[in-house]
Amino acid sequence: MTNTTHNDAKLGKKTICLKIKYYICGKYEQSNLITMNFFYRFICLLAVSMLMACNSQTTTSKVNNPMTLADGSPVVMGDPFILHASDGKFYAYGTAEGGLDGFQVYVSDDLSSWSLVGQCYKADPNGWTTDCFWAPEVYEREGKFYMLFSSNWKENPTNEGEIFRIGVAVSDSPTGPFKELSDKPIFDPGYPIIDANLYFADDGKVYLYYSRCCYKHPVESEMATQLKAEGKYEEIEESWIYGVEIKPDFSGAIGEPVQLLVPPYELNGSQEWESRSAMAGEANRRWNEGSYIFKHGDTYYIMYSANFYGGPYYAVGYATGKSPLGPFTKAANNPILERNNDKGGEVYCTGHNMVLTMPDGTLYTVYHGRTERTDAIINKGRVMFIDRMEILPDGKLVVHGPTTEPQTINVK
Repeated sequence: MTNTTHNDAKLGKKTICLKIKYYICGKYEQSNLITMNFFYRFICLLAVSMLMACNSQTTTSKVNNPMTLADGSPVVMGDPFILHASDGKFYAYGTAEGGLDGFQVYVSDDLSSWSLVGQCYKADPNGWTTDCFWAPEVYEREGKFYMLFSSNWKENPTNEGEIFRIGVAVSDSPTGPFKELSDKPIFDPGYPIIDANLYFADDGKVYLYYSRCCYKHPVESEMATQLKAEGKYEEIEESWIYGVEIKPDFSGAIGEPVQLLVPPYELNGSQEWESRSAMAGEANRRWNEGSYIFKHGDTYYIMYSANFYGGPYYAVGYATGKSPLGPFTKAANNPILERNNDKGGEVYCTGHNMVLTMPDGTLYTVYHGRTERTDAIINKGRVMFIDRMEILPDGKLVVHGPTTEPQTINVK
């Protein structure tokens, strides 16, 4: 039996001392005292560690491609945008196929199955809009949800065929109802614009990106010259991507818009893919549209789509720059997302994408596309796809798609 020493007594009556005896090489050694205070601390730290481990467990979902409703049917929309809200749920918005006086919203807990909530924004008869409600994006800011979208403007004294502008609506909930902040568009650049995208900079500035419509915007290029000489088109109209700083309350622009991306002048250069729709006779137009910007390290990546939005050549490229308003340089590995139904796959019409960053940091791109199977189900409508993308060590952006296989995604 071991006797209590003077030092043991100093530890107090409430302290229980454990002494462990053991023999090493036939010699007796006495261990250090382990007090109950230390024991309690150890247990508390162990409990906290276990709790943190439980909270950090990954939740994995198997997500169909194209993405589906509970009954297995595809989620039908063009120009999809997914908001991962602070409540942990995912909300999907897009352009309705077949026309709608506003926008619908879908909700999912884990991306694997979607439910249609209903119409979250309905045009105000007394507002500034008329028809053609396109490409909504929703941003959560300080407890409010802001929807940016495109529509034709009521103010049309010259009876133009396209008079699109960009507006903003607000709601207390991601499912709406969204109500317009103003009875007019955010600003009027003097030409039709669509496909709003926002970037919130670290310095508090807010930038709006949009596409100037092709409407009444003929541009000279090598392709335009060739097609005119061949008697196919008298002119080629183009859409261009611009950026502009806007007021943080979305009440107007600050300064003048900056031209960021345009189709190439050269016919056979590195970006010849942007001319495929016009060369195939789909339209006398070339597009740079559907932009989405994000920052990685010290580089800004602006993704965009080119060619006819409903045709087989619709595809995604990107450009990089060192500031929110450029200048931007288009990537040599464009397009990074395009049809594969001419290479043994099923998907075509891949474009108007956005980027979804999962909690583990993995990047995914969400976009609309078509397949023969979905065309048969929904009369040639666009459906929502998701594929993994990544930025390589050399800065190159790649998309691992399009695919029609289920995606395993860590959603929490």
